[in-house]
Amino acid sequence: TAQPIGPLSLYNPCQVAADGLGNVWVEDEFNYRELGFTVVPGGRHTGIGTYNSLVAFRDGAYLELIAFYEPRDDHRWWAPLQKGGGLVDYCLQTDDLPADTRVLRAAGIDVGDPEKRDRTRPDGKEIRWIFSLSRGAYRGVAPFIIADETGRDERVPRERSHANGIIGVGTLTVAVHDVAGLRRWYAAVTKQPGADIMRPDLVGAGVRFVVGPHTLDFVAPTSASSPLLAWLDTRGPSPYAATFTGGGPGALDPAKTHGARLALA
Repeated sequence: TAQPIGPLSLYNPCQVAADGLGNVWVEDEFNYRELGFTVVPGGRHTGIGTYNSLVAFRDGAYLELIAFYEPRDDHRWWAPLQKGGGLVDYCLQTDDLPADTRVLRAAGIDVGDPEKRDRTRPDGKEIRWIFSLSRGAYRGVAPFIIADETGRDERVPRERSHANGIIGVGTLTVAVHDVAGLRRWYAAVTKQPGADIMRPDLVGAGVRFVVGPHTLDFVAPTSASSPLLAWLDTRGPSPYAATFTGGGPGALDPAKTHGARLALA
């Protein structure tokens, strides 16, 4: 059976900026540049009210900074942006989207039918892809999966070197309530049993899966002192934090990442 193959993509809703001449951009891309990232404007997504910029890495992963240039309360990322931004979702690349959609559904995950999307880059080139979205209680916990129609190197920038030395995404931490249930369906999808983990930094425990070069930690709070409790209360199960590989260790200023908890491991 086919499986999502990676690499990993992270999504960080941000604020939009405009100049009154019809030009829009992701306001927070300037902050990310100050943090030493190479940020490449992506363009407008047709019909869904968003504009993106991308930070691509040598390991094939990327961070997408996405902003709304019009209110879209029907968009799955609109509500989290109103609650302060931060990481909101993640996806995995696949080489067989129909087959992997069936794999996710067979594991019990609520996944929508494949949908086509496109955007126009600032240089005028149209980029096309297709994805299947995890839905309901699985949104942000199970990945959505994506396949390119115009080629990944057209959608994801080729500029993948950064002044801060970061070369890729290490660990994505997802806050959850039900570790046991998640473990069952993630094991069915990845054909891995998962590894038990303790996360004293989060006063939590959970399960770890490895997808390509990336580590996925699904962590539930084990005490009332866990910072995950407030996140789960306001945002529900969803991506909580991520670490990067390369560069010097330390957390990135959340004031410059629009609330995303990002750190160099």
